[in-house]
Amino acid sequence: MARADRARYRRILRFAARELAIQWWFELALPKIGLARLAARGRTRRLTRFARGFRSMALELRGLMIKVGQFMSSRLDVLPPELTSELAGLQDEVPPEPFGAIRAVAEGELGASLEAAFARFDADPVAAASLGQAHRARLAPELAIDAGFADVIVKVQRPGIDQIVETDLAALRKVARWLSRVRLISDRVDAPALVDEFAGVCHDEIDYLHEAASSERFADAFAGDERVAVPGIAWERSTRRVLTLEDVSAIKISDTDGLRAAGIDPTEVAPVFAAVMFDQVFGDGLFHADPHPGNIFVTPRAGGSWCLTFIDFGMMGEVPASLRRGLRRLVIAMGSRDGAGLVEAARDIGVLLPSADTNELERALSALFDRFGGKGFAELRDVDPREYKAFADEFGDVVRTLPVQLPENFLLLIRAASLTSGVAMSLDPTFNVWDSVEPYAEKLVRDEGAGFARDLAGEALENVKIAWRLPRRVDSVLQKAERGTLTVSSPQVERRLSKLEAALRRTISAVMFAGLAVAGAVLYAPVEALGVTLMVASVLPLAHALLARRQ
Repeated sequence: MARADRARYRRILRFAARELAIQWWFELALPKIGLARLAARGRTRRLTRFARGFRSMALELRGLMIKVGQFMSSRLDVLPPELTSELAGLQDEVPPEPFGAIRAVAEGELGASLEAAFARFDADPVAAASLGQAHRARLAPELAIDAGFADVIVKVQRPGIDQIVETDLAALRKVARWLSRVRLISDRVDAPALVDEFAGVCHDEIDYLHEAASSERFADAFAGDERVAVPGIAWERSTRRVLTLEDVSAIKISDTDGLRAAGIDPTEVAPVFAAVMFDQVFGDGLFHADPHPGNIFVTPRAGGSWCLTFIDFGMMGEVPASLRRGLRRLVIAMGSRDGAGLVEAARDIGVLLPSADTNELERALSALFDRFGGKGFAELRDVDPREYKAFADEFGDVVRTLPVQLPENFLLLIRAASLTSGVAMSLDPTFNVWDSVEPYAEKLVRDEGAGFARDLAGEALENVKIAWRLPRRVDSVLQKAERGTLTVSSPQVERRLSKLEAALRRTISAVMFAGLAVAGAVLYAPVEALGVTLMVASVLPLAHALLARRQ
């Protein structure tokens, strides 16, 4: 790496190491010695500090750090609001590159000056993103005739973005390897695999020719569909680092006031948008994986009609055949409220790691179906919050300790579904996404009817085999009972007894550690240096306590 790249790499790793150490101390170490309440007391402050620190670093470094922050800010479903609200600004506050640097990249790629390549090129950017920025321009008359449009948006990559992406990915892979050595994390998520998938998405995004091809493939999929429009591409002015598109700017889909002013009811837009998105997933399987409001316009047409215009096809996902089969089983299991079937579907999709305790998971899912199954979002909002708390108290440990991973393209599918639901509900607060999913779920089951029949036949055959072996198994159990060799295993009880025994063994060795830890944690906010010193000093008794636990 060059000096600047090495400095960037080390900056990311220093930030990650510091934050991981803080989280390990407060979220893992302190609760092990009975100080969970003390750790929880400052959790909001720590998360806010982390988010602010990350946002500051991302805005300084730009590149993939901004994209990572943008992704985290969109995961309102799994990340706490202390993180998402603080990082939300990264969606709109990406600083632009100086025009001189953008001009150099564009002219180097096109092999001509901007004045020669375009009839007009605006120096002020329309938008700035993590990997590039967009400028308005106008094609020369002869090119406009060939392209079929004159006004264009020119996307130009940031200078040196290829090396920045590689440096950032190297740092993220290093952090992922750190996480993979933490058993609590590695049992639940394959961090290196997630980074590899993220890397694939990023490499696609910095190849504008790949984005252009995806745009045309998307347009072909919706050819003749009056609901959807896609900008044309000026291939003569497009390269791997410069992409020239038809300017299709219209009403941003989240601009409800603008929609009403144009005579368009936002509540009518919501179901059409959801239907178009699900058409992609359940149709040919190619879907726009970044349908945030900035990438979708509502374009008025003559006669009071309108259509949805999609832009930015750098992040695309695809539903492979294996995932389609898993989704079919998932839909069937959810429809029949079958916890065991849902677990098997999750295994088919590849979400569950082999270490999953499926017995406890099946019990939790069955309880979930019994309590909340069949309810729409509006009904779920009316459920007594104490119901949710009771479920969380009973099955929280099972849910939090699920060993899961995200198979290829599943991360993009989750992102697309999450953004689709969020945009639709912003247009219509009463919108129920399940109403839009249901027709596609039914079609999916019909299309896979033969496979479903085979599944039923297989299950029937398996039931016959079980019935055939049942008398022998009953006889074996009775014989063991008569000989006094019958044993009953309860993994949950055994785990709790093991934890209790380990806690008793390390109690004495943890006393000194607890004293230093409490003092350090209490003094951390008012006197950070002294607090850190006491916490570092407690490492030795902590090591003794941990070694005693392993014996």
